[in-house]
Amino acid sequence: MQEPGEITVLLHRWNGGDEGALDQLVPHVYPHLHDLAEVYLRRESSGHTLQPTALVHELYLKLLQQRKAGWQDRAHFYVFAAKMMRRILTDHARAVHAVKRGSGVAPVPLSNEIAWFSLTSADAIDVNRALDDLETVDPRKVRLVELRYFLGCTVPESASLLNISVATAERDLLMVRNWLHSRLAVSREPS
Repeated sequence: MQEPGEITVLLHRWNGGDEGALDQLVPHVYPHLHDLAEVYLRRESSGHTLQPTALVHELYLKLLQQRKAGWQDRAHFYVFAAKMMRRILTDHARAVHAVKRGSGVAPVPLSNEIAWFSLTSADAIDVNRALDDLETVDPRKVRLVELRYFLGCTVPESASLLNISVATAERDLLMVRNWLHSRLAVSREPS
């Protein structure tokens, strides 16, 4: 059996109540999380008010609030981080949307694969609701979306973190993209 990595050991220590473990964990995960936030936010409009450092620091504050997260390993931690980043970005989009409602700002695509959606648009709120609904049926697909689109992992990295094949990850992503597109199209239809 393979020995757990340093991140996993620190997560277990932190989960066991060792508050110093978080301080030791941060230098290991911060650069990766910051790089991912930087890549992700680079795709956003130039006037985006949230910076990569701020996004990671918001995530850190959320992590400090975790009492009994039950971290199993590095993959579990990164899936949780992706979920928290999604929540932070969605909350940010809500705040921006509330201020700029009707401003006519063109949305910037999250990625070429789902170009019809941007976190700076009102779609972010609808996508978050849709992903919350999907999570009740298939949580793994939501974790995959969070890793791929919100945390910036590649398909192979996402598949590895979820312990699924790349082919399964690609099929699941295609299904979720189509499902989200269909779900958002229905929500935009006039009543």
